[in-house]
Amino acid sequence: MTPCNRCPRHCGADRSLYAGYCGETSAIRIARAAPHFWEEPPISGKNGSGTVFFSGCSLRCKYCQNHKIAIGRVGKTVTADDLVQIMLKFQSDGIHNVNLVTPSHYTAELIPVLECARKSGLTIPVLWNSSGYESAEMLRMLDGLVDIYLPDYKYIRSETAAAYSNAPDYPETVKAALAEMVRQQPEQVFDRETGLLLRGVQIRHMVLPGHAQESREILWALFQQYGNSVGYSIMNQYTPMPAVRSDPLLSRRVTEHEYGTVVRYAEQIGIRNAFVQEGEAASESFIPAFSGE
Repeated sequence: MTPCNRCPRHCGADRSLYAGYCGETSAIRIARAAPHFWEEPPISGKNGSGTVFFSGCSLRCKYCQNHKIAIGRVGKTVTADDLVQIMLKFQSDGIHNVNLVTPSHYTAELIPVLECARKSGLTIPVLWNSSGYESAEMLRMLDGLVDIYLPDYKYIRSETAAAYSNAPDYPETVKAALAEMVRQQPEQVFDRETGLLLRGVQIRHMVLPGHAQESREILWALFQQYGNSVGYSIMNQYTPMPAVRSDPLLSRRVTEHEYGTVVRYAEQIGIRNAFVQEGEAASESFIPAFSGE
């Protein structure tokens, strides 16, 4: 782990001494740990998903909605025991799951945390909520510790990934990462009484303005590989942030027509196991207050 090569950036930082590309050292920092009610219905349920938002990010998209925490401006340092207690508190409060948001750059630190939490009585599902830009080798180390993978699948074109996330290798990287996630959790399993997701992979794709054709290409590639054994979330909640106001495409929202063509295409090719967002989903109301709660 030193020099750090745990994410596809392979930045080589000695994170025991200084921050890597992700903006973080080996000290775990979180910006929020609280119930979240805006995930997919089988994840949020009635009582919410126990989200833990980690500071820093190894992808750092230029249009990021969680920009403040992605660049490490917000966060509190916590110990491994703090995290275990947070997870157990979620469970005792009736929260449906533990949802680790942007955790990939802390994988090495989180493995013993998850092992300890399980030994301490954690039984609710653990979610790995990531950008999809992560090492398949590191994901293999999570086998048996993660119940639900909730990855993004942002780009299938290297030029788009390079322009928006400085990651031209994103398409090949997310493909390998997703294959490992599905290997570990090949089918979605739901609680018959509550409808909550217990195990499986739920793939998120947010349609970007001006990129509806790339979205269709992504859905076709995914469906050809996985069919309806995985879940899909086709999202229209893209919200222009201040950093992209000068960009001719990213400075606007996705139009109803753009999003509609993507959803209709998903239906036409046979995707049935999917969530879509109706109405005015593009709003900063989807962005939690990172107040240290």
